[in-house]
Amino acid sequence: MTHPDPMTRLLDIMARLRDPNGGCPWDLEQDFASIAPYTIEEAYEVEEAIRANDMVSLKEELGDLLLQTVFHSQMAAEAGHFTFAEVAAAIGDKMVSRHPHVFGDADIATADAQTAAWEVQKAKERAAKAAAKGEVPSVLDGVALGLPGLVRAIKLQNRAARVGFDWPSTRDVLAKLQEEADEIVAAMESGDDAHIKEEIGDYLFVVANLARHLKVDAEEALRAANAKFTRRFHKIEAWLAEDGRTPDQSDLAEMDALWDRAKAEDKAAAKAAE
Repeated sequence: MTHPDPMTRLLDIMARLRDPNGGCPWDLEQDFASIAPYTIEEAYEVEEAIRANDMVSLKEELGDLLLQTVFHSQMAAEAGHFTFAEVAAAIGDKMVSRHPHVFGDADIATADAQTAAWEVQKAKERAAKAAAKGEVPSVLDGVALGLPGLVRAIKLQNRAARVGFDWPSTRDVLAKLQEEADEIVAAMESGDDAHIKEEIGDYLFVVANLARHLKVDAEEALRAANAKFTRRFHKIEAWLAEDGRTPDQSDLAEMDALWDRAKAEDKAAAKAAE
């Protein structure tokens, strides 16, 4: 079969994989819920390729992510919900609507002005969706439940801050952080596991707020901390391996001393790089 373009070929491949008559058993067993985790995973792999500045991997990962859209669209078409063409048409309409300075006669001269106009337009769209459902619109509408907790916390806080619901200063956030720490101690003393979980959540939410006030990318800061922990722990493993041992054959005191050694090496390397 001759295909007029690669996109049509991809759509035909997906339809064939989902064909009950000779399609792929695995693909036929899938539904929206079972595919959703793969969709999220592919998005993260796109981000990882970008972070590594690996254009070869980025091309591949973007293809994998595109396949997820095609997969969901094929399942939706089979159920009579919508088609890939409708998905593409809808996002095209949205882009035109949100860029009146490009596709209309609006005057938006700077990126900051465009960001402000974008948020206004999105707010109108959220209000329209709420009205269509007979609901009262909220400034928090549209912050996806499926986002990682830290990312969603920042987005919720930013939305609330736009209407003035925010701590006046960073010191106020720090005071709240201490208050939440004290509440964790109280919850621990009570022995109530549900209460402890709740207070830990409150503490993390305030930590995210602190990062926002200090204009620190909380997700990036946590990624850096994860990388630092991984790097230092790998050193502990390597040093123990020189003695023919693994971490489970060591003890906390020894590993803590090796951690301090790894930390000192990191600081020395950072100083030498200055």
